[in-house]
Amino acid sequence: MIRTPEPTSGTSARTGDRSAGSIAGALAEARAAIPVSEARLLLRHVLGHSAAYLAAHCDDALPADAAARFGELVRRRAAGEPIAYLTGLREFYGRDFAVSPAVLIPRPETELLVDLAIESLRGVSRARVLDLGTGSGCIAVTLALEAELAAVTAVDLSADALALARVNAARHSAVIGFVQSDWFEALGDERYHVIVANPPYIRAEDQHLTQGDLRYEPQRALASGDDGLAAIRHIVEASLPRLLPGGGLWFEHGYDQAESVRALLQRAGYADVQQHRDLAGIVRVSGGRLAAQKQNRALA
Repeated sequence: MIRTPEPTSGTSARTGDRSAGSIAGALAEARAAIPVSEARLLLRHVLGHSAAYLAAHCDDALPADAAARFGELVRRRAAGEPIAYLTGLREFYGRDFAVSPAVLIPRPETELLVDLAIESLRGVSRARVLDLGTGSGCIAVTLALEAELAAVTAVDLSADALALARVNAARHSAVIGFVQSDWFEALGDERYHVIVANPPYIRAEDQHLTQGDLRYEPQRALASGDDGLAAIRHIVEASLPRLLPGGGLWFEHGYDQAESVRALLQRAGYADVQQHRDLAGIVRVSGGRLAAQKQNRALA
């Protein structure tokens, strides 16, 4: 439990006694339960101040209400609750996004998916982009801001996720069309230059789902059938008639699924199938373009 400040006399609050309700004392106590870096992050969130402020005011008394809030956050973090859900924010592609237990927490490796989508849109005028399973909207918002003149549509089956994605679009002044849909179901006959997705791709019985942050994230956005490929299989097959001539599909997948997703793309008839490694050297994103014969069939 984090102590609340006690009355001090004279200059005792500034004399280095860091156990008597000071900012430094609160951090020292929290360190027994969670890493100090996480404690600092949570205290910055409670106080609304920067790391520099904490350092400069380490001997200041911590107000009682702030001490109570900080203590509760430390307790929840020590129990395993993700930092992003405790603060309600996560950085992605240099921007802060609101998050909640209704959506997956944005992760750095997903930035590769955005990079590839942006690269594939170079030279495309007024590109049409579809983000499947948008969640927090971090991918859709980033593409709308980084890909000049792109018209971005974001879909999700969850009304709660779409509500949060709209908050993030407004937060960053991104113009996005939002549709509640089970993948392509509510999209009519619309076609796109680029389709991107960070779908569920973990096996339903995978033990990782019971560990770490994954315990708190929405399972429907994580697990996908016995082999983890059910959603990817559907997206690969259903995307073909949704692509404009020369259009491409890019999606994230698991660390051990590269061979399987390459086979899925090739069997479906995608041209120029590519796979790309993240910063850890893991094949993380795969995709391909609509082949010529498939274009003719789709346009017939």
